[in-house]
Amino acid sequence: MGAALLAVALFAVPWFLWRSDAVAYGLPVWLWWHIGWMLLASAVFYAFGRYAWGLGVEPRDDGVEP
Repeated sequence: MGAALLAVALFAVPWFLWRSDAVAYGLPVWLWWHIGWMLLASAVFYAFGRYAWGLGVEPRDDGVEP
C-alpha cells in the first residue's frame, strides 16, 4: 500500500509533459494525465479507507482517553 501511495505522489505531476502543446479530445494531454492520476489517487485512497484504515491502532492500556 505504501508503494502505491508513493507512486501516486511521484507521478502526480507530469514533469515530462511540461512545455508540451499536445492536445487530445480537445484538452491538453497534461490535463488528461492529471485527471487520470487523480482518479487513480481516489481509487487508492478508497482502498486504503476500506481495507487499511485503523491498522496498527491499538487502544491504550493505561485507561486514559486520547
